[in-house]
Amino acid sequence: MLAWAFLLGGLSAVAVGAEPAQGLASSSSDLAQLTLRQAEIFFAERNRELLAGQRLVEGAEADRITAGQRPNPNLSFNASPLNPHSGVGSGDLRSKQVGSTVALQQLFERGNKRELRMDAADQNLRASRGEFADIQRQQKVALYGAYYDLVAAQDRQRISTETAALFQKTIAAVELRLKAGDIARSEVARIRVDALRAQNDARAAQADREKAQSMLGYMIGADRDAMRIVAVDGFPDVNGDGSAFDVEKALAGRADVQAAQARIAAADKNRELARALRTRDVTGSIQFQHYPPDFANNTFGVGVSVPLFTSYYFEGEIRRAEVDLQSARDNLERVRALALGEIARSRADLDAAIERVQRFRG
Repeated sequence: MLAWAFLLGGLSAVAVGAEPAQGLASSSSDLAQLTLRQAEIFFAERNRELLAGQRLVEGAEADRITAGQRPNPNLSFNASPLNPHSGVGSGDLRSKQVGSTVALQQLFERGNKRELRMDAADQNLRASRGEFADIQRQQKVALYGAYYDLVAAQDRQRISTETAALFQKTIAAVELRLKAGDIARSEVARIRVDALRAQNDARAAQADREKAQSMLGYMIGADRDAMRIVAVDGFPDVNGDGSAFDVEKALAGRADVQAAQARIAAADKNRELARALRTRDVTGSIQFQHYPPDFANNTFGVGVSVPLFTSYYFEGEIRRAEVDLQSARDNLERVRALALGEIARSRADLDAAIERVQRFRG
């Protein structure tokens, strides 16, 4: 039955926690009567994997802000005595025998570098959001699995406990028959062994329930109160089948595939950015020079500087960007193959589950 969740999860990235539930606390009463809807609310607020994925998206958003910034200007000031042997002289500050220079420099990027950085950051942000959506999908499937594992474990423990209690009544009855000589002693011994086996089964079922509680508690961020959790919803109905499922549409809509495609687009922009490094940036400057004792000798000046590529032409950066692009393409093929295998396994699990349910109902 969980296979259907895998299939539906592949169609689109479902945003977990779309309905806000601010200020909600996991009280003992909530955990003691935990519905699947309540578990989803706790999960959306407290699941550690979701919080980690959200931090990745926030980091990509910060990178987007950084990528869009223009270079800051540089302001410099230099002062030196006109005659090192006679000192700076007397008088007010402007009359000191000190020459001073104030310069303002600004780097002007060429080759569309800023726009390429922004485009790459946009694609990385899109990829981070897709990866976060895929984490949401995977974790929500795991949540459903943990919840219904607890439901099954609770049922097994109940049945095992009732069976062990029935065996105790049976032992009391056969002992009366043994006293009356109505049953063989060996038969009584066999029933006692069966009763001990039933007690062992009940204890194992209790351990399974505690493990299921611990797993669900981790998923909803209630680790310390996990032993109080009681799942109250029953198993869902299984209707329909996956025969009309469109695999290619599912692959195209999966968040992990879309994220891998965004990584390719980002790598392509980074390759263009690496090639743009060969376009020389220009640094412009203006300066003011003051020579005492008056302003008659003050001068203004402008300057332009460009780098000279005499020994290195950014071959390493370009080659690295090309390798990263090919790696992103390889990763897309890997993600598609994994997604296709997951969908195939989920469809097989779904078909088998539907057949089992139909046999039980029949």
